[in-house]
Amino acid sequence: MSTAMTTPVGRMTSLARAELTLLGRSRGTLFAALFVPLILPLSAREAAKQMDLAEVGLTLGTVILPASIGFSLLYAVHATLVSVYTARREELVLKRLRTGELRDTEILTGAALPAVVTGLAQCVVLAIGCTVLLDVGAPRAPHLAVLGLLLGIFLCVSLAAVTSAFTRSVESAQVTTLPVVFLSMIFSGMFVPLEILPDRVASACELLPLTPVITLVRGGWTGGLSASEALGAVLVALVWTVGGVFAVRRWFRWEPRR
Repeated sequence: MSTAMTTPVGRMTSLARAELTLLGRSRGTLFAALFVPLILPLSAREAAKQMDLAEVGLTLGTVILPASIGFSLLYAVHATLVSVYTARREELVLKRLRTGELRDTEILTGAALPAVVTGLAQCVVLAIGCTVLLDVGAPRAPHLAVLGLLLGIFLCVSLAAVTSAFTRSVESAQVTTLPVVFLSMIFSGMFVPLEILPDRVASACELLPLTPVITLVRGGWTGGLSASEALGAVLVALVWTVGGVFAVRRWFRWEPRR
């Protein structure tokens, strides 16, 4: 065995390749990860057409583009990883991996890499597509968009690991992922921008996990996000991410549920 393969990067890369092969054999998970995020923006577009977006300074493009990225994070990363972590746990794969050189963080990261890369690729494709088809234009504050995307990935991975701890089987993952998916889609600014909601409702929605991600991505394109608003969104995302990491360390299960 080469020395490179004994490094953390080498070990995680090897695990990611194996996970990619296993993921390709799961047609249901693969369909949800690859095609659902590409279909949902069409529904969001129809919903956005019924809203008076100009009154709150938004356009169809600045609503659909962040929503599209949110859909990719929810389905290609979060929902996919809940199924992946649950399946590998129930198949005793995680338990066996822990007996080798791989550390716990490396196992979780390596298993997540294929879903993360898929999600990133989708986000890039959807961003380019929305920019061209909906005449959004280039992002005015690209650093905010990139920051929002990166925070969204870390957040969705940690939430997926936590959710898998309460998921008994791959089949039940379709149910356990619903709270995060539905709450995010409805109240995090994907289908309905927070600018349209009443102030009190919008303030409560700002505290949801995916809301700061959508806020930062949208602000990255519109350039209308103030420094204090951007900082507030980042802090909310960091709180959820740190909380997720703590929950993973506390409740993540490495052996099958009985």
